[in-house]
Amino acid sequence: MRHRRQSRRLSRDTAHRRAMLRNMVTSLFEHEQIETTQAKAKELQRVAEKMITLAKRGDLHARRQAESYIRSHQVCQKLFEEAGQRYAQRSGGCVRVLPSRVRHGDAAPMAIVELVAAAEK
Repeated sequence: MRHRRQSRRLSRDTAHRRAMLRNMVTSLFEHEQIETTQAKAKELQRVAEKMITLAKRGDLHARRQAESYIRSHQVCQKLFEEAGQRYAQRSGGCVRVLPSRVRHGDAAPMAIVELVAAAEK
């Protein structure tokens, strides 16, 4: 039973899962839209929302916390400069998960993860 478990295991050990989520968050903020499986997308949404919250805070400690998770200095800088102001008035819901298709090879349900535009409310 998975009572009081907060995250999905995604059929990976802890180090692989953490590295995969770090890479996916970095790619999401770099390209602003990625496609992955639905289970990974739902986990990615949680982590990305936390990174956006750090960017909205904008202080030095928040920047260092984000730098320790995001793999690229340029992407982290972009996150704090653009996303911090873009989502300053939003209290959440900055990352959208849209179901897209079924993958041909293994019939896995795929989803598109994207950052919500600033003009939408």
